Parts: sequence; structure tokens; C-alpha cells
Amino acid sequence: METGEEAQLRRHSHPTNAEILITRPELNPSSTCPESTPDLDEPNLTESKPALNHSQIFKALEVVERDSLAIAESFTSLFASLRLALSEVTSNSVDHMDCFSDASGRLQESVLDAATKGNRYINSCLRKILRRNVDMLDTAVNRLLRFP
Repeated sequence: METGEEAQLRRHSHPTNAEILITRPELNPSSTCPESTPDLDEPNLTESKPALNHSQIFKALEVVERDSLAIAESFTSLFASLRLALSEVTSNSVDHMDCFSDASGRLQESVLDAATKGNRYINSCLRKILRRNVDMLDTAVNRLLRFP
């Protein structure tokens, strides 16, 4: 019976099947490239394939060309649509910014006008109060100066 050390030594001295597959892969050239080395026992598959005539090739090319043209037209339409949408968004943004600028300017003018009118009103109220106080003071002084 083996001890643990002997079993471990045996495992390290002899590679396992997984190690062999990883370290030494064996490639079969005939399986990776069958056309390069034909097997004489197998029938030749190229002879059994029907040869494509020129009309079939032209029809296939016509289908590919038609599909390519449809795809190109689809892309052209898509890009034109995207360009139009981007142009509309940009022009709308510019229009909105112009409108915002106009509204801001008019609001600023209105605020300045209202502030000016408010200041005038306050000044006129202060003048009235001052005039009334001056009138009251003048009346009081006149009473004091007139002796009965």
C-alpha cells in the first residue's frame, strides 16, 4: 500500500491525461485541411457537385446587387431623416433661445420701469409727508409767535 508521500511523488513524476492534452496536443493535418491532402479511399466530392453556369452566377450577383442597392437607399433615407430631425431641433432651439432672450429683455425693461415709477411714488409720498410736517411746524411757530 502506498503512503501519501509516495502517491504524491508518483502523481508528480507521471503526467495525467489532462496534462498530456494541454502540453502536447496532437494535430491531424488531414482533419484540419481536407483539401490539401485528399484521401484516395474517399470519393472525390468536387466531381459530384453540379457546376454553376454563368446565368446562375449572374442571377446571384443580380440579387446581391439589388439587395445592396435597397440597403444603401434605406441608409440614405435614414440619414436624410436624421439630418432633417437634427436641423429642426437645432432651429427650434435657436428659436427658443431668441424667444427667451426677447422675453428676458422685455421683463428687464418692465422691472426697471416699475422700479422707477415706484421710486417716484415713494418720493412724492415723502414730499407730501414732509410738506405736511413743515406746514404743521409753520402753524405751530406762528401760534407761538402771535401772542394773544
